[in-house]
Amino acid sequence: MWQKLARFVLRNRVVLLIILFASTVVMGYFASQVKLSYEFAKAIPTDNPKYKEYQAFRDKFGDDGNLLVIAIESDKIFELNTFNSFAKFQEDLKNVPHVEDVLSIVSAVNLTKDSASEKLVSHPIFTKVDLTQERIDSGEKILFILPFYKTLLYNPVLTDTSGKTNAYITAVRINKDVLNSAGRTEVVNNIIRLSDAFTTNTKIQTHLSGLPLIRTLVANRIAKELRWFLLGSLALSAFILLIFFRSVSTAILSLLVVIIGVIWGFGILELFHYKITLLNALIPPLIVVIGIPNCIYFLNKYHSTYRLTTDKNQSLVDMVSKMGVVTLFCNLTAAIGFAVFAFTKSSILKEFGAVAGISIMMIFVISFILLPAVLSFLPVPKAGQTKYLDNRWLTALLLKIEQWVMHHKTIVYAVTLVVLIFSVAGIFRLQSEGFIVDDLPKTDKIYTDLKYFEKNFKGVMPLEIVVDTKKRYGLAGARALPVMEKIDSLSQYITAQNELARPLSIAEGLKFVKQAFYDGDTANYSLPNSFDAAFVGQYLKPGNDSSSKNNLTKLLTSFMDTARQSTRVSINMADVGTKRLPVILEGIQQRANTLFDSSKYKVTLTGTSITFLEGSRFIINGLKESIGWAFLLIALCMLYLFKSVRILFCSLIPNVIPLIVTAGIMGWAGIRLKPSTVLVFSVALGIAIDVTIRFLVNYKQELPQNKNNVVLTVSETIKHTGLSILYTSMVLVAGFIIFCFSGFGGTQALGWLTSVTLFVATITNLVLLPVLLMIGNSPTSSKNPISS
Repeated sequence: MWQKLARFVLRNRVVLLIILFASTVVMGYFASQVKLSYEFAKAIPTDNPKYKEYQAFRDKFGDDGNLLVIAIESDKIFELNTFNSFAKFQEDLKNVPHVEDVLSIVSAVNLTKDSASEKLVSHPIFTKVDLTQERIDSGEKILFILPFYKTLLYNPVLTDTSGKTNAYITAVRINKDVLNSAGRTEVVNNIIRLSDAFTTNTKIQTHLSGLPLIRTLVANRIAKELRWFLLGSLALSAFILLIFFRSVSTAILSLLVVIIGVIWGFGILELFHYKITLLNALIPPLIVVIGIPNCIYFLNKYHSTYRLTTDKNQSLVDMVSKMGVVTLFCNLTAAIGFAVFAFTKSSILKEFGAVAGISIMMIFVISFILLPAVLSFLPVPKAGQTKYLDNRWLTALLLKIEQWVMHHKTIVYAVTLVVLIFSVAGIFRLQSEGFIVDDLPKTDKIYTDLKYFEKNFKGVMPLEIVVDTKKRYGLAGARALPVMEKIDSLSQYITAQNELARPLSIAEGLKFVKQAFYDGDTANYSLPNSFDAAFVGQYLKPGNDSSSKNNLTKLLTSFMDTARQSTRVSINMADVGTKRLPVILEGIQQRANTLFDSSKYKVTLTGTSITFLEGSRFIINGLKESIGWAFLLIALCMLYLFKSVRILFCSLIPNVIPLIVTAGIMGWAGIRLKPSTVLVFSVALGIAIDVTIRFLVNYKQELPQNKNNVVLTVSETIKHTGLSILYTSMVLVAGFIIFCFSGFGGTQALGWLTSVTLFVATITNLVLLPVLLMIGNSPTSSKNPISS
C-alpha cells in the first residue's frame, strides 16, 4: 500500500503541490487574522460552581480585577513641591483615556457634620487650588486621624523617626471592556509613562502592580517571545540541517515544510476561533521542532538508499514506502501526547491539545507530499550531501553502544536500577504548588513590585466575600446593623492574618460615618449602635450626601447590590500559592460559618484568587489524567503496529523510565509540580516514543532478512537506525533548549526538562530497548519476539 502511495505522490506531484500551496495560501489568510488573547486563561469549566459564583459576583458588583495600583515611598510627600507634583501626577492619571477613577491621599475626602442642615457633608482633605504648605500640613493631620484610610491609602507600619508613614498607594480603576481588548496595552503604557515621568521629576521610585498591569505586560511578552522563538527555532533548524546535509537546497526544503506547518497551525487557531495564549503560543515552535525530524528521517532514508542503488526514482519510492508508515505513527503518537489535553475539563488545555494535535498530523501530510515531490525535481544527491552517513564520531559511538548491548547486559540492568532508585527517591520530594506570578523571574520588576506591595500592604490579589441576606432589602436601614456587626467581626479575623490586608466593606464606611457624626473623634471609629440607628438609616438612603459624587460615596455604593440583599467584602491578599491559599480560605469560611446562620445568610468566597486556585487544580489534575490517556492511546497504537504484547512492554519501559527520571530530577532540584512542569510529561512521552517506533519498525523490517536472528537484527538496527535517531534527538533537544531563553519560568522548565527527558529517552531506546528485545535469545537464536 505504501509503495502505491509513493508512486501516486510522484505521479501526481504537480497537482498535489498546487493543492498544497493553494490551501496554504487560504490558511495563510486565516493565520493573518489570529489575535492575542487579552483575557485571563479559561482554566475552569463554565459549569464549575466556583466559576458560576465568580460570574454571579461580576454580574452584581462588576469586575474585581480592574485596579492597577501604584505605590511610592517618601518622607517628603507632604512638602509643597513634592505634593504638587504628586497631585499633578494624579490628575494626569485621571486624564488617561479609559481610566474611570483614581483614588489616593490627594483625592481623599473627610466627612463633617453640618449642624444647620443636620446632614453629613464631604469635602476634600486637600484642596485643589491655593494649596499652601500650611494647608498641606493641616490636611496631613486630618488624614492620619481618619482610620478609614489606614492601610487603604497608606501604610501605618512603615514609619520614620518622626512617626510618620512613608508608603502611599494610588488605585487606578480601568474600564473593564478595554482590559479585555488590545486597547489595554496603550492604557497601561500611558500609566507606566506617567509613573516614570513622576520618578524622573521627583526622584521618588514608583512601584506598579495589580492584575491589569500583570495581564497586559505578560500578554505583550508572550507576543514578543512568540516571534523570537519562532525565528530562533527556524534559524537553529537551518543551522543543524546545513551541518548535517551540507546542502542549501535540502535545508531550504526542510524549512519550507515547517514554515507551511506553522502557517497551518496559526490558521487552525483562527478556524477554531481561538486566540494566542501563553500555552498555545508554544505551538508554532513545537511544529518546527517536531517537523524537522520528519525531514531528517525522510532525507536520511533517501540518501542512504540512493547511495546503495544510484536510482533516484526508486530511492524516492523506498523513502516514502519505508518511512511513510514510521513517520505516520511517530507523528500520531506525538499528536496523541498533545491531543489528550482535549480530554481535560480545562478550556485552555483543550485549545492547546486540539490545535497542537491537528497541526502535528498536518506536518506529516505536508512532509509526505512536499518532500518526495520537490526532491523529484531536484538534482541527485552529491557525494558531499551524503557524507554525514559516514560520520566517524557517531559511528564509533554506535559501535560502543552495540558493544554494551551485546556484552554488558548486567551492567545495563544495574545502572538502570540505580537510576530508578535515585529517581523514585526524588519523586517523594516533589511538591505541588503554584503562584499567580509563578513563571516570572525573581528579579523581574513585575515580581519585585508585587513583593513590595505584599511587604507594605499585604498584597494586591483580589479576594471577595459576598454576604447574601436571602431577603430583598435585607440590608436596608436598621436591618443592616446586625449584618454589619457580623461582617466587622469577620473583618477583624481577616485583618489578623499575615497574608490578608484589612477588608473594605460598608461596615468600614459606617464607622467613618459615625466618627464624622461625633465631630471626627477617632475613639468613635466604630459601628453605630442602636441609638445611632435613625441617623445611619437616613445616611444609607441615596442622595443625602450633599456631594454624592465623591470617591468615598462611589466606593461604598459599589459594595451593595441594587436590591439591597447582598453586600461584598473586598480583600487584598498576597500571592500565597495554591498550597497556603486553601488553608486561608478554610479559616475564613469556618469563621464565617460561626458568625452567620446558614438558614438566614449565604456567605460565598470568590474573586480572582479563588478562580486561580480552582484553575490551577483543574489544569494539574487534567494534565495528570492526560498522561494516563496518552499511555493508553499510545499503547494501543503500538499494539496495532507490532501485533505483539511482548514488544508493547518492551517499547513502553524505555519511555516510562525517562519520565520517572525527570520527575526525580524535579524532586531533587526542588522544582514544584505546577501546570507548566506537569505539561512536560505528556509532551515528552508523545515525542520520545517516536524513537522507539523508528527503532522497532526498522527491527521488524530487517528481522526476516536476517532469518529471524534477533541478536544479529538488533545489531544491524543499532547501526542502521541509530544514526538518524542520534541526529533527530540532537535536533529535538536543541529545539527545546530554545525555550530555556524564555522570560517565563514555566516555559524555561518546559524547555530543559523536556530536553532532559528526550536525552534519557534516546539512551534508553538505544541501550535498554535492544537489551530487552534480546531477553531469552542467545547470539544464534532465531526466536521472533514480534510474533510472541
